Amino acid sequence: MALVSKLPSSSSSSSLTQFRKPLNPSLKPANYIHFTRTSCSASPFTEKHSVERYQRDKWVFKNQLDQNPPENHSNFSTRDYEIALQLPELKKLLQVLREKREKGGDAESGKGGPGNVFLVGTGPGDPELLTLKALKVIQSADLLLYDRLVSNDVLDLVRPDARLLYVGKTAGYHSRTQEEIHELLLSFAEVGANVVRLKGGDPLVFGRGGEEMDFLQQQGIQVKVIPGITAASGIAAELGVPLTHRGVANSVRFLTGHSRKGGADPLFVAENAADPDSTLVVYMGLSTLPSLILKLIHHGLPPDTPAAAVERGTTPQQRIVLAELKDLGDKIASEQLVSPTLIFIGRVVALSPLWPQSQASSSSSSSKKDSHLMGHV
Repeated sequence: MALVSKLPSSSSSSSLTQFRKPLNPSLKPANYIHFTRTSCSASPFTEKHSVERYQRDKWVFKNQLDQNPPENHSNFSTRDYEIALQLPELKKLLQVLREKREKGGDAESGKGGPGNVFLVGTGPGDPELLTLKALKVIQSADLLLYDRLVSNDVLDLVRPDARLLYVGKTAGYHSRTQEEIHELLLSFAEVGANVVRLKGGDPLVFGRGGEEMDFLQQQGIQVKVIPGITAASGIAAELGVPLTHRGVANSVRFLTGHSRKGGADPLFVAENAADPDSTLVVYMGLSTLPSLILKLIHHGLPPDTPAAAVERGTTPQQRIVLAELKDLGDKIASEQLVSPTLIFIGRVVALSPLWPQSQASSSSSSSKKDSHLMGHV
């Protein structure tokens, strides 16, 4: 029995049911949530505590959220409070689906079988990069659990009467743990619902789709994967960079920049990652990039290797930084790029039509700086 199905029991040890009650039960949920008034033009993705997110998920909060909240109370976390607010509506929906399944079940058992879970990749952000199959599933879905990096433009394609539930993660704020996401998917599939799990990029490339698929299949739930254009492919095309190119790069390697236990070192950088004949694409690598650059150069990658960083690639808010590897970290810091930013390292970056322009601009800046220094000699 899945976790959400156990909700009526206050003594359950389930991680979704163990919530502290507010010290003052009359306090409104707004006392625990800071809303960020970001428009879709400010970010193409779902930012934590944005008004857009709560408007999208309002069915599960039953309009309990005040959009002009006072300060948060420190004794109760926003995450826990949000989940506690959502539980009544989640339980209600489960009961409706359960009754619907029992009414439509076969004559012998009196109930139908479990539903399916669709792991759907939505690409790097541009809705025109969706596959036809993904679009079909999204527009026919009744319940969709979506991540932060599913773009607002893609979410606008969901039916108005469909139910959306945000389960995204950002640094320092996980609206749901991975285990809780597993249990939500299982709970709804067990009562016969066909659930769509929306992920940015491709669900099986740094999307933890493999973990969700493995968990559900072990519980007897059928999982269907609909691939998406991973960020490396979509954004490289935007840059005009071939990930492989005869005589320049004979392989491509995807790396995660996530560090162990939140440290500053990349999770894994093997010595053979510093291969001048390969293209490196680093996902989630902003915070660990300084360490990564040092390690790659230490292992023999030339400091003047062409590199690029692309923030919010394929969306109208896309920003691009091009630089030699040794200068990339400083230029990213100067431009104040934010997540999500994808990083490309390799000689193929110089094949981009944007590279000569960036180098000319860099040379011009250096010349002006030298002239300024000469004037003070």
